[in-house]
Amino acid sequence: MPDDLLTAAKQVRENAHAPYSNFKVGAALRTTDGAVFTGCNVENVAYPEGTCAEAGAIAAMCAAGAREIAEITVVADSPTPVPPCGGCRQKIAEFARGDVTVTMATMSGASQAVTVAELLPGAFDASHMEA
Repeated sequence: MPDDLLTAAKQVRENAHAPYSNFKVGAALRTTDGAVFTGCNVENVAYPEGTCAEAGAIAAMCAAGAREIAEITVVADSPTPVPPCGGCRQKIAEFARGDVTVTMATMSGASQAVTVAELLPGAFDASHMEA
């Protein structure tokens, strides 16, 4: 597991706004040119309006003009590594090839690494929209 991504994800996790669930999540991704972007979950009292950590990191990456994820790490304080939600799996697949590593980690040190293709088999992609 890339230690710098785990460290960045743990650091940004502390900035999460999670007053309703108290479940803070941090994410850090590296682009193909080596830049690192982070995000944390931001809850809203109207639950569906919150933002996931992975989505925040992807938004920061796009805002900086980058478009390709080389690897991503997600961390939460949970008994086992927490996978990205379905929506974030699709967001990650939008910007990462199927062989890109997604590392899920806990604050206590447990981790699990999978590829984007393993995380989202049969992903919907732009080829499905071709006429």
